[in-house]
Amino acid sequence: MEVLSLGSRGWAVKLVQSLLNRMGYNAGSVDGIYGLQTQRAVMEFQRGFNITADGVVGPTTWNLFENFLRGYGTYTIKQGDTIYNIAQRYYSTIHGIMTANPGADPLNLRIGQTITVPYGIDVVFTDIDYTYDIMERDILGLKARYPFLEVGSIGKSVLGKNLYYVKLGAGPNEVSYNGSHHGTEWITTPLLMKFIENFSLAYSTGSTLRGYNVRDIWSRSSIYIVPMVNPDGVDIAIKGPEPQNPYYNDLLEWNNTGMPFNRVWKSNTRGVDLNRNYPASWEEAKAQEAQLGIYGPGPTRYGGPYPLSEPETQAMVNFTNQHNFRLVLAYHTQGRVIYWLYKNIIPPYSREIAQIFSNVSGYMVAYTPYEAAYAGYKDWFIEKFHRPGYTIEAGLGTSPLPLSQFGSIYRENEEIMILAPLL
Repeated sequence: MEVLSLGSRGWAVKLVQSLLNRMGYNAGSVDGIYGLQTQRAVMEFQRGFNITADGVVGPTTWNLFENFLRGYGTYTIKQGDTIYNIAQRYYSTIHGIMTANPGADPLNLRIGQTITVPYGIDVVFTDIDYTYDIMERDILGLKARYPFLEVGSIGKSVLGKNLYYVKLGAGPNEVSYNGSHHGTEWITTPLLMKFIENFSLAYSTGSTLRGYNVRDIWSRSSIYIVPMVNPDGVDIAIKGPEPQNPYYNDLLEWNNTGMPFNRVWKSNTRGVDLNRNYPASWEEAKAQEAQLGIYGPGPTRYGGPYPLSEPETQAMVNFTNQHNFRLVLAYHTQGRVIYWLYKNIIPPYSREIAQIFSNVSGYMVAYTPYEAAYAGYKDWFIEKFHRPGYTIEAGLGTSPLPLSQFGSIYRENEEIMILAPLL
């Protein structure tokens, strides 16, 4: 990580501000500007950990931050230690430590034994631009905190990033949710990640979520979540193309919109719109391109040279084929609408389920517009399996939606994600 000091700007500053605020140090607005208030918060943090309080985020301070960014640390038991006093020293709780260490005996701690200590702050960031690296760190942090989670990869992106999945539950009723098919729609990834965190916490404590018995859902269902289908595109949309990207010069040429990447880039790193690359009327989608002013790779709506030309869509199809999903949700932005129909294929109860989702979210049930009617993930799922598939367009405005909308987007969609395995 780069050294940060007074006057620094950018994504890393936002990360520090968000973390300090969550830990109780008032760093001010998460605006990416390293001002006096952020400097004072850094100095207070440094004094609290007995390191030089110079207000500069250098290697030593970053090392400490990294522990908290992961959401957990490791601790080696010493003479006289108890779970209670360890929890007190490390911003943790007895329940949190015992959940993260299911084999540990709190009444018989062994000197030299190493345990995982989850910190008493949420793992998932919801107030900063949510890059692939942040998601990966959060997934590993959640897995350490909740060892009962199943975490894996369904494949790799063009640039070799993991296409992570997280499984919630152990029951036979399988459903699947995904987010960030489009780079500028990255807010759908923290939406899914926050659901994973809240659902896991409720399961570990035996509490309810929106009044629903989470342990009952866990025993009856398996929810497979792919939070970021397009990690290369998300990073391009947030940070812009980086010189080490082998497609760097191509990307600069393909974005001929006159707009910055963070306003327009939906595609993957090869300029393919992944949600127009599935084999469901791909030819019809291809025929639309000239009418939409699309003549090759670019920020949006180019469906690729052939169906499933991209490793990301290949991975999604293979993953889906390996399971028995009764229902799928594909999260996009924006419009506060639920698209449920593909051509004239109406799977059993798909319209009724869409209406239930509408009732709990306030979103409108709608027909898919012409420019998005073909070659999407939910289109392919409906066509192949004749089961309910939904594209949910969260939030309102122009993508990327501002993080100020995250709270309302989450509240509107949490009950949909709880209900999906029950319907």
